[in-house]
Amino acid sequence: MGEAATIAPVTGKARIEVLDILRGIAILGIFFMNIPFMAAPIAKLFLNIPSLGWSPLDQLSWYAVQIALEGTQRGLLELLFGAGMMVLAAKAMQPDGPVAVADLYWRRNLWLILFGLFDVFVLLWPGDILHIYGLAALLLFPFRKLGPNLLLGLGMLYALFIAVTGGLQYQERVELIGRVHAVQEKQVSHAALSPADKKTLEEWRKLVVRRTTGGEEMKKYTELERKGHSGGLIDYARMNITAWIGFVSGSLLFNVAEAFCMMLIGISLWKWGVIQGQRSAGFYLALMLLCYVPAIGLRAIAAQEMTTLVPIARTGWFSLEFARIAMSIGHVALINLAVKSRPGRAVLAPFKAAGRTAFSLYFLQQIIGLWILYAPWGLNFWTRQSWSDMHGTALMVIAGQLLLANLWVRAFTSGPLEWAWRSLAYVRWQPFLKSRVAAAQMA
Repeated sequence: MGEAATIAPVTGKARIEVLDILRGIAILGIFFMNIPFMAAPIAKLFLNIPSLGWSPLDQLSWYAVQIALEGTQRGLLELLFGAGMMVLAAKAMQPDGPVAVADLYWRRNLWLILFGLFDVFVLLWPGDILHIYGLAALLLFPFRKLGPNLLLGLGMLYALFIAVTGGLQYQERVELIGRVHAVQEKQVSHAALSPADKKTLEEWRKLVVRRTTGGEEMKKYTELERKGHSGGLIDYARMNITAWIGFVSGSLLFNVAEAFCMMLIGISLWKWGVIQGQRSAGFYLALMLLCYVPAIGLRAIAAQEMTTLVPIARTGWFSLEFARIAMSIGHVALINLAVKSRPGRAVLAPFKAAGRTAFSLYFLQQIIGLWILYAPWGLNFWTRQSWSDMHGTALMVIAGQLLLANLWVRAFTSGPLEWAWRSLAYVRWQPFLKSRVAAAQMA
């Protein structure tokens, strides 16, 4: 029997249930962040958040998502990619470990990139994360043997880069605002303005215009959105693919760097036994508080800054990535703490099924949002929902998906796309029906 024959998916009791729970919560929760980009004009999402509805319920809904969920659900998935790599690569950790593990790992991620591009160009979802994760994960395998301290240090490099560049941007904006105030005082006193003063006012005027209109690029895309939601499939496809080109592909390197660094942190958490539930309840409680307390404060301030229509200096420019990492790890701690108790395990148990079908659920979210709820040929709810309406819709879709996942896993070993992905990665058909797996085990 060759090496490849010894490599098989992790199934049954060998699965680590808390990883499935984390994955299920992450993939379902990510719909809260994605649905506004399906339901509302991008200009309003980027430039005028209150314009989509700012009732007390809308504000509560928006702030809750921004503080607790925004960026953290993809953060959880990135951490889980690192942990998942360690699960898959366990047999390659020994000196004589099979080369087949590395081959499998690369095939899995190359297929993941292709699935992601399918999501972008066929399902027309410009916010796809799969191709980003696939590209980041391709670089991950050689780092599996590094120590957790070094992995954590490397994993924080992207956040440090964001903090430094964001800090410089913050300082520049503070200085500009100071100069503007000085010039405005001159105008009040009717003092003559120097060429430098006039340049300062022009620089500020351009910033105000860009903050309120988004510039020419945003105007062009707004027109594309109008055509996309009033025309046919071609206009709809052009709108969404243009959004991917304009808002995602241009920052692809940064997105991959963010995901890669977070995956490194995921490996370090795995090596410390944190993400898979090997630490004590006291440890998880302390870790949760250590992460949540600063993260909630920083994210609340950054959220407040996002709602202003004035081009102020934002602390989020330098604090947000550190806060996102802390909040994501805080979620890991909270969920592991909950799993330590019987009531917590009971409440979170349904999410195991969502974790085992996460790949399929992610694609289903695109189908529901882009092709049914907000498509011009569907229910066409585009521009018709406030923040609380959108998040309420997301909650209903998530509840339906959670029920569907739990019904599905009663009969099948995995989701349909998980099965296809595994079959392609292992280059052989994988078991799909539980009844056939049980019959084969009894034979």
